[in-house]
Amino acid sequence: MTRRIILVTGGQRSGKSGYAQRLALELSDCPVYMATSRVWDEEYRKRIERHQRDRGPQWTNIEEEKALSKHHLQGRVIVIDCVTLWGTNFFFDQDSNVDLALQELKEEFDRFTAQEATFIFVTNEIGMGGVAENTIQRRFTDMQGWVNQRGGADGLGNRSKGKRLKAIKLKAGR
Repeated sequence: MTRRIILVTGGQRSGKSGYAQRLALELSDCPVYMATSRVWDEEYRKRIERHQRDRGPQWTNIEEEKALSKHHLQGRVIVIDCVTLWGTNFFFDQDSNVDLALQELKEEFDRFTAQEATFIFVTNEIGMGGVAENTIQRRFTDMQGWVNQRGGADGLGNRSKGKRLKAIKLKAGR
């Protein structure tokens, strides 16, 4: 297996996670689902458990807030859901310091994706709705955009209203 990175992006509740899971199952009989969300309370923990059950026994479920690279998943197909929550963990752990959070994210991303595996990153497109009035939100949106650019290196599956949008690469100057 060669290293492959796929970025699935779109708006909130647009079907990104479902699409990423279906794609992973097309590529592997036993994919990995790596959830990056923090567990905030008991209700959220029950929601996570329900999602794990819904995915079924063929999935390897991993809950990991930040240190994705500590998991050695050579040769596997991995859905990372989601980049936005993963970035949030770094952002707030660094007191909203974009430069520090982005540096940590880039380093962790590079360590994790150095493995020969297929990585399907799920992310939210949070910058399409205009410029936020809140400074912290603008900083986070910028950071998220930079992370999405890094993750979109090999492929892009953009979702809008549950439909897959075809992504094309334009040559410079076009």
